[in-house]
Amino acid sequence: MISTAIRHNRFTRPLRRRGLGLALALAIGVLLHQPWAWALQVSGLESPHSFLADPATRSYYISNINGEADARDNNGFITKLSDDGRITAFKFIEGGRGDVTLHAPKGMVVVDDVLYVTDLDILRAFDKTTGKPLATLTLPRPAAGGAAQSLTDVASDGQGHLYLADQGGNAIYRVDLAPTWTLSLYVSGAHLAGPSGVAVHPKTGHVVVVSYDSGKIFDITPEGTLTELASNGFFTARFQNLSGVDFDRWGSMYVSDGTKGKIWRMLPNGKFQVIAEYLPGPSDVGIDRVNHLILVPYQDSNAAEVNGLESPTAAAGDRAKRTLADYGFVEPKKSDKEGSPRK
Repeated sequence: MISTAIRHNRFTRPLRRRGLGLALALAIGVLLHQPWAWALQVSGLESPHSFLADPATRSYYISNINGEADARDNNGFITKLSDDGRITAFKFIEGGRGDVTLHAPKGMVVVDDVLYVTDLDILRAFDKTTGKPLATLTLPRPAAGGAAQSLTDVASDGQGHLYLADQGGNAIYRVDLAPTWTLSLYVSGAHLAGPSGVAVHPKTGHVVVVSYDSGKIFDITPEGTLTELASNGFFTARFQNLSGVDFDRWGSMYVSDGTKGKIWRMLPNGKFQVIAEYLPGPSDVGIDRVNHLILVPYQDSNAAEVNGLESPTAAAGDRAKRTLADYGFVEPKKSDKEGSPRK
């Protein structure tokens, strides 16, 4: 059974510890006419992996693996929602229907009128309005004895390039979309430790990658220079299996830990905050930058949630009077964005 509901949920707990009550969030949402300023849950999905916003059409897409994550069973599908959370097409794009092939869809991104979806070792392109398949791009076969390829995410830099995370092959690929699709190896190596999520920083244009195997976060320049942004230290094993990454419009980064059931936010100054915990297997986290919402699919419970976000505050326990910037409706002050040193 498929349903949507506005309800109290897991995200209200950590937010309320910092002084934000659901009633206040609701009041601000009503005053500013933000339809999803409160929580909404979608249930009845089938191993959802990614939850994507398309601001241009005010639509949302959820990828459903629907079975084993590495099976070529052609039964994966994409669910489409309207801007108020209604499911407009539960199986908007469905493997095995018509001329659609879709095995285990995971990462998604929209560029112009095209919805790009990673599917095992293939990048597939669909018309975002009709769901019609447009094109495919298959990774080159690995060398004999090489690891099985597994594309888990895709991101766009807005400059005509896509970046693909190959978790199984420990590689990041770049796709140039014009004049024709051209695939090139961007970064590879065991040090990537199972890259499971990829995003492009909206301020710097750098590619950011999270690893599933070691809980590391990497920053990669357009030239391919890799820097480790965060990792587990001897006394700070905060991450276990990172599964997704995205940014809000202020440049704060959000990462999901599928095993620990947490969503972390890293402020522009490098300070980390847990904004949600005790979640049932959060997969590839998404951010709606226009409405300042976080979109989280839960593979373990076949559901997904939408929640309004606070903007980053300067420090935990900050007693300063809250403004609209705390709820994402205006840009935070420079001092708030800088915050206090990393802890």
